[in-house]
Amino acid sequence: MKNIKIAAVIALLGLSFTSCKDEKQEKAQHTIDSYVTYVDSVKNVKAEDLKENWNAVESEYDRRAAEADAALADIKDNAAQTEKINTSKAKYEDFKKEMTTLLAPPAPSPKQQLRNALFGEGKIGDDMSFAWVNAQNIHSVYQQFVHTVENNKDKYSREDWDEIKVLYEALDSRKNTVEKEGLTAEDNRKIAGLKIKFAPMYTVNRMGAKAEENKEAKK
Repeated sequence: MKNIKIAAVIALLGLSFTSCKDEKQEKAQHTIDSYVTYVDSVKNVKAEDLKENWNAVESEYDRRAAEADAALADIKDNAAQTEKINTSKAKYEDFKKEMTTLLAPPAPSPKQQLRNALFGEGKIGDDMSFAWVNAQNIHSVYQQFVHTVENNKDKYSREDWDEIKVLYEALDSRKNTVEKEGLTAEDNRKIAGLKIKFAPMYTVNRMGAKAEENKEAKK
């Protein structure tokens, strides 16, 4: 009788162990299925509609992907589940590329690209404000402007030269203001040298660009 009771206890423990094991595997399977479902649900939403909440989508994806990878350890024969996860990962990466393109800031206009090259990224916008130019940095601003024009003078169109003139005159106007704010005689002398260098370069190359434009128009 005693042996029968012991055998019954062992059997019960074995059944309990199997039950726990099955429950753990079932939970792991559910985690993986939830991950796959999440990827499919995200992928089925228009990318445009996810723009404002994309950071939240990314955060939730990372969490579910990590849980799904960890759940594989609790599944005995997990080859099929591994393939399922990898397929969903590939789907998500393709969708992420689409979102990255959509969320990328638009390329600056040719005019803005020119301004960025002459003064630095985003320094001069549509408001044409030169308030950031002061007595301490104005010489370096002129220097970058003139040297950039010199290095690219053969690439500029007639429209580029017209924009360059507008910007140059605006910078000159700012110089009149900062001269009263402590511009040193040395910097003033160096700026004068840059202005002497710029004037003929502008005149000659602007005429050349205009002539080339007229030539193209006659073709």
